[in-house]
Amino acid sequence: MGKIIYVTGGARSGKSSFAENLISEHYKNKIYLATAIPFDDEMKDRIEKHKKQRGKNWKTIENYKNLSGVLKNHIDGYEVILLDCITNMVTNLMIMENEYDWDNISMKEVDSIRDKIIAEIKSLIKFIKENDIDMVAVSNEVGLGLVPTTPLGRHFRDIGGKINQIMAEASSEAYLVVSGLSMKLK
Repeated sequence: MGKIIYVTGGARSGKSSFAENLISEHYKNKIYLATAIPFDDEMKDRIEKHKKQRGKNWKTIENYKNLSGVLKNHIDGYEVILLDCITNMVTNLMIMENEYDWDNISMKEVDSIRDKIIAEIKSLIKFIKENDIDMVAVSNEVGLGLVPTTPLGRHFRDIGGKINQIMAEASSEAYLVVSGLSMKLK
């Protein structure tokens, strides 16, 4: 039975480095589950920097949906998965999957999108808890800033916040990272 360690913090807070170091201290055979999509030069550069930072001792899987289905074929011989990051996954599932008019979307459609994303994260949690592999899940804290001015921003904050709560509740350990400093929450 796998355990979940949840790591959250603001953008550029050092949470990915913290998660990588935590894994390097306790695990040898590791998978990096990257959820970012390299859609522009800035994101491509960021992904390349992340790859260089973590080195070659990781098996990398790039995906943001059907994670439990994808992972089941890759976990043999591995001890831990670093999921980096949940908020990229939420963004991709909200925006990349469909073309919604977020300024005029109905709450019924928003609820349907939220429910699909919740089902995705719950399926992943169930998969980890049923298999002999741990997971360190990284996510941006979405509730410490201003209320977003756009409907898309508010829906993202609400869905991302709910997903973070579900992941934190399922975790056996949770950390908040601020300015490169970590605080154990659980």
